[in-house]
Amino acid sequence: MAAAIMDSDALKERAAERALDYVSPGMRLGLGTGSTAAKFVDLLGAKVAGGLDVLCVPTSEATHKQAAELRIPLTTLEETPELDLTIDGADELDTELRLIKGGGGALLREKIVAAASARMVVIADDSKCVDPLGAFPLPVEIVAFGWQATLNKVRAVAQEHSCEGELILRGASDSPFVTDGGNYIVDCGFGAIAAPDQLAVGLSLLPGVVEHGLFIGIATAAIVAGEGGVEIIGEAP
Repeated sequence: MAAAIMDSDALKERAAERALDYVSPGMRLGLGTGSTAAKFVDLLGAKVAGGLDVLCVPTSEATHKQAAELRIPLTTLEETPELDLTIDGADELDTELRLIKGGGGALLREKIVAAASARMVVIADDSKCVDPLGAFPLPVEIVAFGWQATLNKVRAVAQEHSCEGELILRGASDSPFVTDGGNYIVDCGFGAIAAPDQLAVGLSLLPGVVEHGLFIGIATAAIVAGEGGVEIIGEAP
């Protein structure tokens, strides 16, 4: 078991290292959240220590803390509303660069930062590549007020798009997981999402849904590391 974990970490490191090829001096970068993105932030910190000039927007409080400790220059979208590139991980991705994100609970900020960027590059090991999306439970971020009513609406919309499965409020009902934005997350175990584009639209229309973990038409490239090497899906550096 330990060897498998080490192998996965090595693949994440390989993908994160390759992502540095997309970074040029003077860039305004979005920094993702999660175990793979954290490896990229560490590598970027070493480049900054060596003189690389970048300005970065973190997508979570955890990433902000990591980047600040590495002395990576930081800004906000209020100060720097247009970014050149976001580097982030994914819980799942398919061959059309559609993603499921939000396992780390930062999907709202991740999507805002990615949407503010000219490009988004995903870094992942090859276990994250799936067809179709949905083996990983889809996170849906909802406001705390009336969360049960919103969960019921999410279930109804999912059924309209042939998605069935258990919907679980992340954390215990008496002490739910709370995002950096102060919201709750519902993890939707659909198993397979036949029409992610349509489901994304349906969920976005629901009052009470702040954001969902389907990233459609946002990623421009993916760097996928496997035992045989690194594959780039989409645009090259």
